[in-house]
Amino acid sequence: MQPSTGQILAVAGLGLDGLQTPGSTFKMVTLTATLEAHLADPHTVFPYATYATLDGVKLSNANGEECGGTLELAFAVSCNSVFAPLGAKLGSAKLVAAAESFGFNHDPDIAGAAESTLPAASQIQGELDTGSTAIGQGEVLASPLQMGLIAATIANEGRRPTPTFLLGGPTATARAVPADVAHTVRHLMIGVVRMGTGTAAAIPGVVVAGKTGTAELKSACTPAANGSGEGSEAGKEQCSGGESEASNTDAWFAAFAPAYRPQLVVCVMLVKDGAGGATAAPIARQILEAGLKAGI
Repeated sequence: MQPSTGQILAVAGLGLDGLQTPGSTFKMVTLTATLEAHLADPHTVFPYATYATLDGVKLSNANGEECGGTLELAFAVSCNSVFAPLGAKLGSAKLVAAAESFGFNHDPDIAGAAESTLPAASQIQGELDTGSTAIGQGEVLASPLQMGLIAATIANEGRRPTPTFLLGGPTATARAVPADVAHTVRHLMIGVVRMGTGTAAAIPGVVVAGKTGTAELKSACTPAANGSGEGSEAGKEQCSGGESEASNTDAWFAAFAPAYRPQLVVCVMLVKDGAGGATAAPIARQILEAGLKAGI
């Protein structure tokens, strides 16, 4: 897609109608809402942890890794133990409003495209539900078109383009995000590719901005061990970051390049194909390289 016009240049497979859990690509929404609400800035520091506890349930980082530090670093490495509590603190109303400003719960108004959805704020109750939504799990469903539109909105300095197949037609955009917030999100998306989970999308000589996602398809919540293990509590649950089972995850990557003068937006979603940084990001890189070489 061209971010400034919304013109769809190529689509394949489930690109328009494949509604899947977007996983951590949804953190683009959570980050935007967090910045708009002034809950944190890129330099805000969070504790290092392997999980966050929400409503008495442990929500773990992918593969149980320990992460934290600045918001910038936490976004780069896609840290659940930072973003799930941020979502809970933000609240469902602001989280849903941010998602809807990017196009969720609205007809994409393009032939063959499905509406990406998440529940109304009144139906997302409690810390765990809100935190799970904030990391793109729970009942969030999105198409690659929708996640590409989020990247396009950030690339377009906060103006959401209307997707179209008509080349050279009139350009329609709507202000979804303040320009200064979009600039900050872009900066943090560049960090994903430079030093985080999306390094496989790096292109020599080109600044790429992106966000990985590894969306769990089956519930990863199991009863916690009773009375054993650090932090375990009887009768409570533990939610793991299930990247260890490739067939249980969709791999996502949304990106745009060149980051400071965007020409192309790409979103790749691979069903049951492991981690986004490992499988989707290299494909996105190939598409970006081909499009930029062709002068698109």
